[in-house]
Amino acid sequence: MEILTDIVLPVFAVIAAGYLATFSPAFDADVGGALAKFVFWFAIPVMLFHSLATKEMPSEIDLGYFAAYYGGVGTSFVLAIVLFRYLGHEELEFRILAAFGSIYGNTVLIGIPVILAALGERAGLPLFLLLSFHAVVFFSLVTFLVEGVARGHGKPLQVIGNALRGLATNPILIGLVGGVLWNWAGLSMPGVLDRFGDLMAGAALPCALFSVGASLRNYRLAGALRLSLAMVAVKMVLQPTLVAILAFGVFGVDPLWASVAVIAAAMPTGVNAYLFAVRYEQAQTETAAAMLLSTLLAVPVLTLILHWLT
Repeated sequence: MEILTDIVLPVFAVIAAGYLATFSPAFDADVGGALAKFVFWFAIPVMLFHSLATKEMPSEIDLGYFAAYYGGVGTSFVLAIVLFRYLGHEELEFRILAAFGSIYGNTVLIGIPVILAALGERAGLPLFLLLSFHAVVFFSLVTFLVEGVARGHGKPLQVIGNALRGLATNPILIGLVGGVLWNWAGLSMPGVLDRFGDLMAGAALPCALFSVGASLRNYRLAGALRLSLAMVAVKMVLQPTLVAILAFGVFGVDPLWASVAVIAAAMPTGVNAYLFAVRYEQAQTETAAAMLLSTLLAVPVLTLILHWLT
């Protein structure tokens, strides 16, 4: 019960406040989008840079940590593509994008606040290291599969190159890489920058959660609810289960790092999955519904997972 009241409910209370605020005439209809831009372009990148630049890096990183997470996620992705074929969706491009909505979690806006609140600051390093590969791996993979496999457009290297060029301008990735390079260079953090990083970090998490809630007004539980439920089941049940089996049972990952991987795997569907669906005009309704439904179900699911892990 303490996990629910002390960790999960406060986080989702901020999300609820953001949602309720959109009914007030004091808030513009685009408040969620504007706040999300501040979080995505400024607050989160600065927080990630500051955290990684000032943390003590481990001398060795357990590759089993990454193998457990991406092994579980990759297996879920393949199984989702196969499952959606049996649910009556023949087109490969549709199934790829629906599967992306089944594995890509909101690891930044919801994952960072939940994991740091549940596991403490020590969880920051494994979480941020995971995030440093998160967008690179998934954005490149989906772009390659849709453009190079499902559509057959362009040479594989050209498709991958286009995806990587887009990632090079991703502010979150810039913050992550910049923080790691600063740390590896052995540079000290000037007092002004250190305080600036603390202030931005303090704003990042509540603003991120508030923006998620405000943005939920834009999505509806409409369309193919059957497929959306299947997407949520893959995202919040199958995926964290596979990651837990690999992290704890197969690779023997450090318990703290393994817990980070499992919680990250259980995050509700992230908005970037919906943006990809819109971009390619496939599975938009299903992904939007999965994002809304998984966010609503995150309270009981994360409570159970945190209770098991702690």
